[in-house]
Amino acid sequence: MTALVRYQLTTLLLSQRHLAPLLLFTALVAVLTSDDTGPLTAAHGAAAAAMLLAATWLTMALTGLEDRSHRALLTAATGGRLRLLTGTVLTALLGCLPLTALGLALPLLVGAHTPTAADLLLGTEAQLTCALTGTAVGLLASRPLVRHRGHGLLLALALLLALTVSRGLPPVNLLLTRLSAHHRSADLLASTALLLALAAALLTAAAALAHTVAARRD
Repeated sequence: MTALVRYQLTTLLLSQRHLAPLLLFTALVAVLTSDDTGPLTAAHGAAAAAMLLAATWLTMALTGLEDRSHRALLTAATGGRLRLLTGTVLTALLGCLPLTALGLALPLLVGAHTPTAADLLLGTEAQLTCALTGTAVGLLASRPLVRHRGHGLLLALALLLALTVSRGLPPVNLLLTRLSAHHRSADLLASTALLLALAAALLTAAAALAHTVAARRD
């Protein structure tokens, strides 16, 4: 699995498809938190929303690295569809880790904040929640579930819109609502941890669906 993740990371870096989600994430967090002197919970919400978009884009870029014939060879070489899918998910999440660190640091650099341990932990939880959710959306909007990239892009936009604007819908809308309404990070640590667990369950379900569809179509 380590070799597979290393191969996919190398291919992603050489293709430079990581640059667009990286630049999008950096620009959104920098603009939304620039000169911010308010509570860090709002800054965490901005970073989490940016992470949702970046993780979706990164996952779709990963699933589109190989054409169908190359993907079939890679599936055989890695030991099956499930192993390849697991490697893709792990690679996407690994790519989100530097963004998480960036999302914690940027608001402190462009704003005026004095973070506590609870602030940093909450920011990590919030961004990882959206990283897991964005990865799930990326899987649902990519092959083998969606064969045409245009259709996949439309589906991804629809899912992202539903997740962010549907009032009270966990994990994303509920997370962003709580981050914007509360000013003490310590008050949100437990509830955000539950949303993180829910996001992990959503990603597991999306991966299972992608694997089942791939097995039936092949």
